[in-house]
Formats: sequence, C-alpha cells, structure tokens
Amino acid sequence: MNAVTRQEAHGASLWHAVSRNRRERPALQGEIDVDLAIVGGGFSGLSTALHAAGKGLSVAVLEAECIAWGATGRNAGFVVPNFAKRDPDSILAHLGPERGERLIDFAAGSADLVFGLIRRHGIHCDAVQSGWIQPAHSPAALEKVKSRAGQWARRGRPAVTLDRQDVEALTGARGYVGGWMDRSGGVLNPVAYARGLADAAEKAGAKIFERTTVTSVDPVADGWTLKTPSGTVRAGKVLIATNAYGGSLNPLLHRTFFPLKVFQIATRPLPLDVRTRLLPGGQGVGDTRRNLFTFRFDAENRLISGGMHILGAGADRRVPQTIWRRLARHLDLPDLPPLAHSWSGMAAVEPDFLPHLLDLGPGLIAGRACNGRGIAMTTAMGKVLADWAAGTEARDLPLPFALPAPIPFHAVLRHAPNVLLGWSMLRDRMDGKV
Repeated sequence: MNAVTRQEAHGASLWHAVSRNRRERPALQGEIDVDLAIVGGGFSGLSTALHAAGKGLSVAVLEAECIAWGATGRNAGFVVPNFAKRDPDSILAHLGPERGERLIDFAAGSADLVFGLIRRHGIHCDAVQSGWIQPAHSPAALEKVKSRAGQWARRGRPAVTLDRQDVEALTGARGYVGGWMDRSGGVLNPVAYARGLADAAEKAGAKIFERTTVTSVDPVADGWTLKTPSGTVRAGKVLIATNAYGGSLNPLLHRTFFPLKVFQIATRPLPLDVRTRLLPGGQGVGDTRRNLFTFRFDAENRLISGGMHILGAGADRRVPQTIWRRLARHLDLPDLPPLAHSWSGMAAVEPDFLPHLLDLGPGLIAGRACNGRGIAMTTAMGKVLADWAAGTEARDLPLPFALPAPIPFHAVLRHAPNVLLGWSMLRDRMDGKV
C-alpha cells in the first residue's frame, strides 16, 4: 500500500467550534505491538476501539489529523436506524433471508446502541432520542413511506405512520402529505460524541494517536506492519476505517464508492417563539425528496440544514446561501436569522446503498457503513468488528463481506451524484411543490 497524503485542511464545522471536550493526543513515536491497529479516528474506528478494548484486546488508533476531523465531524448529527435507499423487503430480496435478516437486525438496533453508549459512558453531546421523522413530499412518496414504516413495525421497531396533521404538529412544516417516524432515532453533537467515544476507548485500554499519518500497511509473517513518519505499529489485525478520507493508502478502495460532497449550514439561534413552533419535540427531519431536505436544531436553537451541489465553480460560497434560502422558503421563515456557520464533508456512497466490509487480505479489513446514515451505522459496525478482531470470521458478521469491486469507469461516474442533481430537482418539482 502506498502513502496517505495529509488531508486538505477544510474549514471547521459548527461542531468543532462549539464542542468543549477536546483533548490533545500525541503522535505515535517509536514502535508498538498490538492485537488490532485501526486507521482512522472517526465513529467506526473509535467504536471498534472501544468494543475491542472492552474484550481485552490491545488496540491502537492512528488518526492523520485529529479525532472527528473527517465526515464524523462534518455531518448534521442525525442518528437514523435504517437505510437511506433500502427497506427490509428489498434487503431480503437482495441478500436472501438469512443474511438479510441479520443485516436488518444490525440496523434496527443501531440508534439504541448509540444512545446506550452515551448513557453508559456519560458522554455529554446534547443527545436527544426523541425520534427521526421522514415527511412525504408527494402522494407517491407517501405510499412508499407507509410501506417502509410497516416493514420496520412488523419487526418490532417503534415505527409509526404520520398523516398530514401529525407531520405539521411534530415539525411545524406545512405542505407535506404525511410521513413516518422511527421513535428510536434522534440527534446529537457528532464531534462531542466522537470525542466521548475516544475518551471511553482510552479508559478501556486503547491507545489513540493523532497527527499520525499511516504511510504504508505491509504484510509480515504474523500480521501487518503500519509505518508512520515517526513510528511503527505491528498488529495481528488491521481495520481501515477512513471511509471517503483514505487518501492514497489504498487507491483500489477509492474506486469502490461514489464520493459525495455534502454541505451543511447553521443559522444564528432562532427566537424562542419560532423555536417552539418548529420541532417542539427536538426530532431530526429528512424528507423524501431526491434532493433531500433536512432540518434540526442544536442545543442553542440554531437551525441546521444541508444539501448537495451541481458541479461548478464557487460551490463553497454559493451552496450555503442556496441551502439557507431553501430553509427559509420551506419552513415559511421570512425572518430566518442569517448564516452563522457553513461547512462541508465527504460521504462514501455504495452502489447498493448498504454498509460493507471489504477483504483486503488475511486480517486486513476496510469497513464502510455511511450512505447518509453514518452515526448509527458506523457505531454499530464498530461493535461487530470488535467481534472480528476477537476471532469471529468476517463472513459470520452481519455485514456484507467481499473483495473490493471497483466501479467501472469510476473516474467519470464518481461525479454522477452531482451531475444528476439538477435532474433530481426537476423530478421533485414534477412531483408537486411543498
């Protein structure tokens, strides 16, 4: 494997600016031996470290920047225990009954796992487990979400369908024709949560190194050697937990997913009278549009939303204002406070929109579980990867496991999500205005 280039320094997110539980950690110096080495200090790497250390394994986490620097610290903080584009029936048809049910169960409990860890380890991250709402923007979308809610409810999940009045009462947003809610979902401050996971992992015995770029991962007789500019780690097993932020560590991995740049914004705090009309229960919202519309509040009543962009110059300046205008329009807020923060991050989107484990060699795995559901799915992935580190065969885990499968014509197709955004927006308008 080749060298990892240091990530381009993006601007910090809202979460980096407001989180106060930052601890400086040293870079790796010298040589160490561990049972498990983890490349990447995001949710998946930290959850794996915490759970593996809890099993008595020696663990080292190597982060090129600082904890939660990548997509972990650049999302909107939604905890969503389901799949972005797949429902249970679709997964069963895709994977078969045995593997399908195991993956469905994996996802179903993912939000409860997140909030359980927060309570167990006393992580202060403004966590609110009051539900995740998906309003339907058209009658056709409503039929789909009714089916989706029913499929999850039949598996014992706290999923309920919502009519037009329910959606308006819960969200304050007018014009939706109905929707559904998973009551186990919620919201949190992702940077504070990740830092709390790191603290808990260290208390369990894991070692975490920041500003430690892995330059190579090489096989040796009894495992792997990871080299950094100032040290070496010898490990029996290795997890690559970088998602879309892996640099050139393994170029093959970057041809197996679609990189998606997502922008987020946060306004200045809203007045209390407006805040009590919108999302009085504190849920998170992500609707059924192809050009997804999301919104939530943070602990200081800032309104947060996100979006993608069509390829073109000036996106970093143009897109946040576009998202702000969309937010004001859809929530009927002519006096919406101005932008206080805007930031972006890279998500890894799989062709089948499911989490995956990739076989890179004996005892060497890459894990990806985002597809827009990063917090819940990657936390849950860390728990099962700890089982792998402790001896469970990767093929016996609930996640799909296979050799990397590069996407044909990836150099061109990697831009497809952005190129097709304009067509998605047109189709949304054809469905009916909200």
